[in-house]
Amino acid sequence: MDFSLNEEQLMIQDAVRKFSQAQILPHSRDWDHAQAFPRDLLYKMGELGYLGVPVPEEYGGTGLDYISEAVVFEEVGYADSSVRTTLSVQMSLVELTILKWGTEEQRHHYLPKLCSGEWIGCFGLTEPDAGSDAGNVATLAKRDGDDWLLSGQKVWISNGTWADVSIIFAQTQPGSKHRGMVAFLVDTKSPGFTSRKMHGKLGLHASDTGELFLDNVRVPDSARLGEVGEGFKIAMSALDNGRYGVASGCVGTAQRALDASVHYAKERIAFSRPIASFQLVQDMLAQMKVNVEAARLLVYQAGWVKNQGKTSTIPVSIAKYFCAEAAKQNADMAIQIHGGYGYSDEYIPERLWRDCRVASLYEGTSQIQKLIIGRDLTGISAFE
Repeated sequence: MDFSLNEEQLMIQDAVRKFSQAQILPHSRDWDHAQAFPRDLLYKMGELGYLGVPVPEEYGGTGLDYISEAVVFEEVGYADSSVRTTLSVQMSLVELTILKWGTEEQRHHYLPKLCSGEWIGCFGLTEPDAGSDAGNVATLAKRDGDDWLLSGQKVWISNGTWADVSIIFAQTQPGSKHRGMVAFLVDTKSPGFTSRKMHGKLGLHASDTGELFLDNVRVPDSARLGEVGEGFKIAMSALDNGRYGVASGCVGTAQRALDASVHYAKERIAFSRPIASFQLVQDMLAQMKVNVEAARLLVYQAGWVKNQGKTSTIPVSIAKYFCAEAAKQNADMAIQIHGGYGYSDEYIPERLWRDCRVASLYEGTSQIQKLIIGRDLTGISAFE
C-alpha cells in the first residue's frame, strides 16, 4: 500500500498551499473580525481550478481525483475554515450532487458557472425542525401544471445569502417522511425567494450563513433533481460528499494547531527554559501529532474508496467523526499550551477552536456518525 501522494497530487498541494499562504492566511484574522471575506477570492480560486477539483473537464471542472480534493480542502482549511466551508459547500454539496443526479442539460447549464466561481451555490436541507432528522423536512412542494410551487423555510445554510442557485429539498406528501421528498435546483432570484444573514455564531464568522424563505416559489419540473421520492436519497449521497470535505478541512485545522503550538512552545520561556522542554507540554504535542496523522490517513482511506467508485458512506463517516473530534482536541490543547495568550485573539488557537467547534455538528453530528457506524456493524438501525 502506497501512502505517498503522486506527482499530480503533489503539484496541486504545492499550488494550493502557496495560494492559501499568500491570499488567505494573512487576511483570515481581519476577515473574522469583519465577519466576511471578499467574494472576489472565489473568482480567483475558480480561475485556478480549485472550485471544481473532482468535476470532469467537460463540465468545466479540473477532473482530478478525490485525494486531490482532500488536499485542496486541507490546505485551505489550514489557512481559514470559513473559506474552506464555502468551498466545501460549493464543491461537495452542490456541484457533486448535480454531477451525480442532474440531467445532461442541468450539468452543462450549472456546473461550468459553479466551477468558475461565476455562480455560488448552497444546499437547502436543514430547517428549524429538520436537522439530524432530515426526513422531517416541512418545506412543501405542490404540483401546479408543469411547474411546482415551493413554500417553506431553511436555516443554517452556508453560502445562503451569497448563492445564485440553491438545491432545495421539499416534501410532496406531508407526513410521508423521506418517501415524499424531492429536490429542486432553484434560482435564488426567483419571485418569492428571499434570504437573511444569520448573526451571533460562535465561529466561522467570515463564512456566509443564512436563512432561506420560499413563498410559493415557482420552479419548472425541469428543475427537479432525480425523481419524486428520491430527495432523501439525494440528500444522503450529498452528505457523504460534504462530510468528506469537512473531514479533510479538519486535518488542516488540526495541523495548524500543532504547528502553532510547536512554534510557541519553543519560543515561550518559563522557569528559565522553553516550555517545549517540559514533558507534559511534549505529551500534548505528541497527542496532537498522532491526531493529525491518524486523521489524514482516515481521509486518504475514504478518498481511496471514493476513487474506486465504491460506496463510501462508512469510511467517510469514520473520517468525519474522527477528524472533527481531532480538530477540536488539537485546538483545545493549543489554547492550553499558549496559556493566557491562547485565550486571546492575538494568537490563532482561540479562532481555531471557535471555527472547528461546528465540525462535530454540521453535515451530521458526531453522534449521527456513530449511529451510522454502529448500524453498519450490527445491521440494526436506531430508528427502527
